[in-house]
Amino acid sequence: MAHTKLTDNIQFPDSANPSRIIIAIGVVGIIASLVGVVVNYEQFLHSYLTSFTFFISIALASLFLVMIHHITRSSWGTTLRRIPETFSSYIWVFAILFIPILLGMTTLYEWTGDLADRNVFYQELSEYKSPYLNITFFVIRNIIYFSIWAFLGYKLYKKSLDMDETGDWGIDTTLRKISAPGIFFFAFTVAFASFDWIMSLRFDWFSTMFGVYYFSMSFQMIFAVLILMALYLRGKGLLLNTIARPHISDLGAWLFAFTVFYAYIAFGQFFLIYYANIPEATLFYHYRLEGNWQYLFYAVIFGRFVIPFLVLLSKPAKRNYTVLRIMSVMIIASHVVELYWLIMPSMHATFSLHWLDVTTFLAFAGIFFGLFFFYFKQHSMVPKNDPKLVESLNKH
Repeated sequence: MAHTKLTDNIQFPDSANPSRIIIAIGVVGIIASLVGVVVNYEQFLHSYLTSFTFFISIALASLFLVMIHHITRSSWGTTLRRIPETFSSYIWVFAILFIPILLGMTTLYEWTGDLADRNVFYQELSEYKSPYLNITFFVIRNIIYFSIWAFLGYKLYKKSLDMDETGDWGIDTTLRKISAPGIFFFAFTVAFASFDWIMSLRFDWFSTMFGVYYFSMSFQMIFAVLILMALYLRGKGLLLNTIARPHISDLGAWLFAFTVFYAYIAFGQFFLIYYANIPEATLFYHYRLEGNWQYLFYAVIFGRFVIPFLVLLSKPAKRNYTVLRIMSVMIIASHVVELYWLIMPSMHATFSLHWLDVTTFLAFAGIFFGLFFFYFKQHSMVPKNDPKLVESLNKH
């Protein structure tokens, strides 16, 4: 068993639990969204899809981070690992939350309908894409996606908790054995899920980079989420000696690194489409760069790359809690805006915020963070018997 130097209380106290507020927000969002189903079903589905893709991106990026942590035998993030472990432990819930999208897919996705009245190009494209884009295969694929993610998320979380209870360091090897093939399946399923959920909204558009583009968006954001969660715990007087300044500084460094990675992928996709100048590809950006949609485009560029890049370039900024908090909020907000910019033009010619955009987001936030604190408070906030914990604590 590990002889750690933990000096903090590692159980989440009931006095710091925000579950009541979160649940109240979620209930309000759910009730209002249900009203929207009756009032404006198409708008509800697009708003729902935007919120769904945002919150599942947190869970999926958390799952990837946990698997990378195990494969590389990383020690720096051991004190923080229980947060992404918890986020990814209930991905199975998103399988249930995906049901409204399945029920409304004939409204969301034009490829589910009859394209006989469209031009010759669309009819030919329909014949070419129909072996992949059909309702039966769409449902089967998503069952496979959620089965893999749910298994990996729950298994890694459960094994980590088992190591807490037994102190058996052999479980660390088991976690690596699960994570190694898990990374392979994760890469393919997330890429194809992004094709299905977002890219196929525009039937005539395709990009081979879209899978890694969605991943880069999500993985940049997860470090912003972890920074805010770590600072929230410290603000409540929790884990002050366990999650120390060097750990948060590391999160700031990773946030900066994947800000650059995201920009590289996003620009690479844009540049290749611009350079190739294929009409059905360039139209995707054309519709999103005309009218007031262009303002969201520029907001994303500055909100999740230009400003964070310039601010986090210096080492002191990565150690400044106020700066990290502001940059993290900006990046998370930009992530929401970017998903909105990707999804909503398939319905609206111009940008205008709808009240369902807010209520569906609140509903998902209540469910997602309500479940997080429900699970988080039941076990220790750090993997207390992990063999790499002592080295992580010594980052002081």
